[in-house]
Amino acid sequence: MRLLIVGGLQGQIGTATKIAMDRGARVTHASDIEQGLATLRGGQGADLVLCDVTLDIASLVRGLAQERICTPVVACGVGTDARKAVEAIRAGAKEYLPLPPDPELIAAVLAAVADETHQMIAEDEAMTAVIALADQVAGSDASILLTGESGSGKEVLARYVHQKSSRADKPFISVNCAAIPENLLESELFGHEKGAFTGAIARRIGKFEEANGGTLLLDEISEMDARLQAKLLRAIQEREIDRVGGTRPVKVDIRIIATSNRDLSDAVKRGTFREDLLYRLNVVNLRLPPLRERPKDIQALARHFARKYADANGVPYRAIAPATERLLASHPWKGNVRELENTIHRAVLLATGTEIGPEAIRLPDGTHVGSSTFAAGSDLPAPVRSAVESAAAVTRGLVGRTVADVERDLILDTLDHCLGNRTHAANILGISIRTLRNKLREYAQSGLAVPGPGEQRAAG
Repeated sequence: MRLLIVGGLQGQIGTATKIAMDRGARVTHASDIEQGLATLRGGQGADLVLCDVTLDIASLVRGLAQERICTPVVACGVGTDARKAVEAIRAGAKEYLPLPPDPELIAAVLAAVADETHQMIAEDEAMTAVIALADQVAGSDASILLTGESGSGKEVLARYVHQKSSRADKPFISVNCAAIPENLLESELFGHEKGAFTGAIARRIGKFEEANGGTLLLDEISEMDARLQAKLLRAIQEREIDRVGGTRPVKVDIRIIATSNRDLSDAVKRGTFREDLLYRLNVVNLRLPPLRERPKDIQALARHFARKYADANGVPYRAIAPATERLLASHPWKGNVRELENTIHRAVLLATGTEIGPEAIRLPDGTHVGSSTFAAGSDLPAPVRSAVESAAAVTRGLVGRTVADVERDLILDTLDHCLGNRTHAANILGISIRTLRNKLREYAQSGLAVPGPGEQRAAG
């Protein structure tokens, strides 16, 4: 990921930079907020801004919003000054990071805000066949459409294709079309000229130009507004873009990869997605099978995550017990790899023996995965037992409740499951990111606890 550090961070800038670089980040420095904004406008770009809390965080957040730059801000400060931390969050910072920096805390913040996981773990034939096809087309400049359920690893595969291509030493830029408001997405993609709109105090380079020479990932392309789809189609066809407010086209040399967890053919039939754009994007289609269709990968990924989170949390590595592996294999994993990762992360923290036993495999609400399926119906296959018990539990839990209450609990439980990641939660729920944000705003205003990025609600 690309990290912009703004300010001196009370002399801790060198340490923070080294930790971030050790974690794979490309780091740029700016001495103050104006220089930081100029850096972002100029095309260097950043996935995350780490800003000294002694600077005017509100001014930085306001400047980013005015110039339609959608980059999250994390505030940093020496010690644990609660007042400064609260002020920074109120000003619009996503997180507050105390200094001197802790390596694991920085890693957690980078992961929560940027959500980067690049390693391909695949042992099942269903997935290795997809990777083989990816290897075959990676060297070309053909546009690729990655399809599959939410959490199945589309962005990971996109980065894999980029690393296997002739553009591997050039930028890989990712834009989540569902996470950026419609009125900001055009400027985010194509940039803008000075004076193009209120707040455009200088030229700003967009993601197309940032990715010049490399790869541009358009994540969740199905969420893009129809008007913007027409501009995107022209950019792909002509290999040139028009900045907002610009008077002359700008040539770009990029490879386009797009992802969708929806059926774009159906979207074309409904009139919400352009057919000609689908043809341009879908030169090569790589469909990622859901995790339940790649059982060998469940074991391989579980072992990988067990070691990863043991190291990250400073706890002893525990192997996954055979009974636990059987339990994992029987679970439907509706959230796919993302759900499995969160489950193993919890298990690493909850396990107490020499192995990760079945008792450590829990759902976000604290219940054990498959705990009720072994108590009755043992003559049924595991998936059938799980379905029967789950259906019964859901039915019992819904009686006497209002639709609004059920919807609220479903949304908040899903957000917990995704560790506060709004985009992932919206994808699992099958709603737009805007609808989710509106619902969460209602819940917060009514006094309910709404988890932030990397967080879960307190138990009880």
